Amino acid sequence: MATASASIAGRSLEQKNLRIGLMALVMAAVMVGMGFAAVPLYQMFCQVTGFGGTTQVASESDAAMAERLAASAGAPPISIRFDASTARGMPWTFAPEHTTDTVQIGTRDLAFYTARNNADVPITGAATFNVEPEQAAPYFNKIQCFCFTEQTLQPGEEMRMPVLFYVDPAALDDPNMEGVEQITLSYTFHRARNEDKPEGGG
Repeated sequence: MATASASIAGRSLEQKNLRIGLMALVMAAVMVGMGFAAVPLYQMFCQVTGFGGTTQVASESDAAMAERLAASAGAPPISIRFDASTARGMPWTFAPEHTTDTVQIGTRDLAFYTARNNADVPITGAATFNVEPEQAAPYFNKIQCFCFTEQTLQPGEEMRMPVLFYVDPAALDDPNMEGVEQITLSYTFHRARNEDKPEGGG
């Protein structure tokens, strides 16, 4: 009888350990999956909320509606500062054509950046961006931008890169935007992830 009880207890312990082991494996798989999903989920969160200075993407119809609202509200002008940099190991020269511009809130504006490949091989780059101050990010809307896709420049090639944007007049109703007189739009060009570094030319 004692032997049977011990056998049952042993099987029960084995089943319990098996359940714990399976739960641990499931949790590990979930954590790995969350790790892979963290970056795109974070990017999606930033795009929706403007967190981390991430700008918004708008359509032409959105821009037209914003312009009508701004006109009816008598929206004031605001200063936009353009900033540019390249990541370490990126052999490009990259700069805005104009460092500042004054735009009417709600009105579309077109700015240009210039990039030049100083390497002796083609280089593909991808631009990251942010807006400061952070509370302005949800109201900074880009209709067209070179940052939406990767850019490839041939050796010595120079390219003008446009950004079509507007500042949403909804910013006028946000108390956190009170006193904000200038918004800074910053871009940093990095090598594309799937690209090998050239042997020469930077």
